[in-house]
Amino acid sequence: MYDLIIIGAGPAGLSACVYSSRQKVKTLLITKDYGGQIGRKAVSIENYLGFSNISSTELIKKFRDHLAPMESIETVIDEVIQLDKKGGVFLISTKNKKNFEAEAVIIASGADPRLLEVPGEKKFLGRGVSYCAVCDGAMFADKTVVVVGGGNSGFETAIFLNNYVKKIYLLEYGLKVKADEENQTLVKKLGKTEIITQAVVKKIEGDKFVKSLTYQDLNPVRDSKGEKKMQNKQISNGAKTKKMKKLAVEGVFVEVGNQPATSFVKGLVDFNKRDEIIVEFETCQTKTPGLFAAGDVNIGKYKQIISAAGEGAKSALAAYDYIQRKRLKK
Repeated sequence: MYDLIIIGAGPAGLSACVYSSRQKVKTLLITKDYGGQIGRKAVSIENYLGFSNISSTELIKKFRDHLAPMESIETVIDEVIQLDKKGGVFLISTKNKKNFEAEAVIIASGADPRLLEVPGEKKFLGRGVSYCAVCDGAMFADKTVVVVGGGNSGFETAIFLNNYVKKIYLLEYGLKVKADEENQTLVKKLGKTEIITQAVVKKIEGDKFVKSLTYQDLNPVRDSKGEKKMQNKQISNGAKTKKMKKLAVEGVFVEVGNQPATSFVKGLVDFNKRDEIIVEFETCQTKTPGLFAAGDVNIGKYKQIISAAGEGAKSALAAYDYIQRKRLKK
C-alpha cells in the first residue's frame, strides 16, 4: 500500500515526484518510459526557465538526476491498464499483471500520437512510418521523407531530420502552417524542406518499405492571368477537390497532434470533447476525491513543459493535503 501513485514520467509526473518526496510521501512511479512526449523529440528547448538553450534529452537527464537520490520514490517500468477506487483506496492494474494500491493517485500519463487513419499507415509502421523522429531519424540518412503536420511539432521534426535526410516535404491540412515564426524561419534557412499547404493525406504505399504518399490537393488553381479560381463549384462550399498528387518518399513522420492517454481511467473522471480530463484549476483534482490529473492529459489550454511541471508540483502538494486530511478523519 502506497501513499501516492504517480502514473507517467514526463515533466508533470517527475515534478510531482520531487514534491511528494519533499513531503516524505511513500510514492510509486509507474511509467512506460521517461520524458513523455519530449522524450520522443530531439529538439532544442529555449523557453524553460533556467536554461537559455537545452536539448530535450539533456533536460530529461537533469530531471532524472534530480530524482535519483530521493529514497521515498519507487519506480516500476510498466503500463497502467486499469484504475479503480474501492472503499477509499485506489486500485491499479498494469500490463504486466501487477496490482498496486494507494490512498491517492496523480495521472500524468500525457498523450499518445494521433493517427492519420489512412490506408497503409499501420501496415508500414516501423517500415517507413514513424511517430518519433528522435527514435528513427538516423535510419533515413540521405533519403526523401515527408512530415505530416504544420504545427511546432512538425517543424521541430523537420529541423531534427535536416541533420540526416536529403529532402523533406512538410504537409499541412490548413491554409497556412501554425508553427511559431522562429521555427518557420529556421526551417526556411536550413533549406531542405518544401512546405505544401491544403494537403490531405490519402494513402501510404510501398512494398517491404514505404515508397510513396498520396495526398489530395485542396489548393485553388490559377488561370492564365494568374488569378485564383476554384477547380470546381463544390470546393467553394467546403467539398474536397479530386486532384491527387503522389510524392516519392521513403519515410513518413506523423505529427498531427496527440490523444490524451486516458483509456485506463474511464468512469472516475469527466472529459471534455477532446478526451482531456476535467480538473479544478487550483489543485488539479478530478471529480473523484484523491485523484488528480496534471500535464497534457488534462484540460489545460497551453501544453508546455514548464506548465506541465508546475501542475505536477501543484497536484503533488494537493495530494499530500488530501492524504493528511483523510488520516485526520480516522
